[in-house]
Amino acid sequence: MDKKLLDILACPLCKSPLIYDKSKQELICKADRIAFPIRDDIPVMLEDEARELTNDEVDALKK
Repeated sequence: MDKKLLDILACPLCKSPLIYDKSKQELICKADRIAFPIRDDIPVMLEDEARELTNDEVDALKK
């Protein structure tokens, strides 16, 4: 994921910054507890495509 692109992307729901999870190819919004997929190097920033984070995933983000 391009660092410059990541710097300008924000959650489409709450406008919070996103965290890039390279291993899962997702952009994570901690505020809304959702993850947006990245497919073929393109972030899919649609609410319908996002998945809810598990409690374990949210706890891991706090560390």
